[in-house]
Amino acid sequence: MVYRWRAGLALIMTVGLAVTGVTAGCGLPLPAVEAGQSDDFSFPYPTEGRPERIAIDHNTFEAEHVGHTADGGQFFLTTPFEPGGRSFVALYLFDRDGLFVKAEIDPFDKGLYQRRLKDLGKVTFDRIVVEPFEVERFSQTFGLVADEPTTSDEIWWVTAEPGDYMAFAEPWDLGEYDT
Repeated sequence: MVYRWRAGLALIMTVGLAVTGVTAGCGLPLPAVEAGQSDDFSFPYPTEGRPERIAIDHNTFEAEHVGHTADGGQFFLTTPFEPGGRSFVALYLFDRDGLFVKAEIDPFDKGLYQRRLKDLGKVTFDRIVVEPFEVERFSQTFGLVADEPTTSDEIWWVTAEPGDYMAFAEPWDLGEYDT
């Protein structure tokens, strides 16, 4: 008797899970921001391969100081580091389309970090959509570095370097990262 009851319950749960799995992808379209679009630009749903742009959502952690300048440019002020070694202040600037413009990188100093933030002028902390890039400074690679897969079971990553402290993967318009 107990066996029949358990078998029946297992069948009901299996059917329920199957129905949930099939219908999970069916729903309303994503809002514009979730679909990677904002009022200023359109970000097409990502295709396979190396990303042309990645989204970074403002948060209170590693992406606390990302956003837009008064002239519409985009910025990312951060503190990359060598594991077990030096830390740096890095200000990455992009144009309104997310194309990399320049990097200002120096050894870490809290006062310098605050000056860089102040020197940006009036800013809005919000989502940015920018291209991966890399620059060499202090014998290190800095930037949002695109890492190509080396085997068929790997995926593309974009990592904040040095320190690999933010790692982005598809979908590139998600705006979230692993640490």
